[in-house]
Amino acid sequence: MAARTDLLGCLLVAIVAVLLHPSAAQSTTHVVGDSLGWRIPPGGPIAYSTWASSNTFMVGDILVFNFTTGQHDVAEVTKTDFDNCDGSSTIGSVQTTGPARITLNSQGQHYYICTFNGHCAVGQKLAINVLPSGSSTTPSSSGSPTSSPAPTAGGSAPNSAPAVAVAGISATLLSFTVAFLF
Repeated sequence: MAARTDLLGCLLVAIVAVLLHPSAAQSTTHVVGDSLGWRIPPGGPIAYSTWASSNTFMVGDILVFNFTTGQHDVAEVTKTDFDNCDGSSTIGSVQTTGPARITLNSQGQHYYICTFNGHCAVGQKLAINVLPSGSSTTPSSSGSPTSSPAPTAGGSAPNSAPAVAVAGISATLLSFTVAFLF
């Protein structure tokens, strides 16, 4: 009986550890530009900076760039290349198939542009500040927006995949616990 109690205690500790593990934290999926998507913004460069300032970005979050393949792309670039709209030396590979999903793997400033000729220069570019996961603060600011119509609602939704994974693992461990008790 003592061995069964020890095993039960170990399983209980394992379940708690899984539930409290940092990877169980939910990430957020952000649809860049909400209903505007990733295209040449009709309002100019302010459209994406306004959108970014109304969102908070954390390590682990996902950016979804909705665009038509062959008409746009998305590339992460340095601040200098962002300012100069230079897509010749990107960070990582250029995403050419829409919609493109990019996971934010590091904190700090991140810069994205469309490398199609002239698109960045007329405003198809995005600068965001990514916070460490677990931070709680105000939305990201990516510049100083002047005046622009407010972005449409929607677009950013919690990603339920981590919660589903934790629930599945927890259910499995609970099943083992019950099996050993009876």
